[in-house]
Amino acid sequence: MSSQSPDPGDVYVKAGTAVFGLGALATLITFVPLFLHLTPLPTAMYWLSMLMPAGFLAALTGLFLNARAQRRRVGP
Repeated sequence: MSSQSPDPGDVYVKAGTAVFGLGALATLITFVPLFLHLTPLPTAMYWLSMLMPAGFLAALTGLFLNARAQRRRVGP
């Protein structure tokens, strides 16, 4: 185990990764009927695909928070 305390952005990175994964899965599920010439899915599935960029943004925010915290630990 590490004695180092978790950085403030770690939660954002973990949550962003999970949300991005769900969005990627929703995107794949949404496009399968289009490629197989099946009935398109409801609009709600297309909105679930928007979780992908939201997860990316959350993870990126966490990375910036971690970088800022590390910069403060190192000092000037």
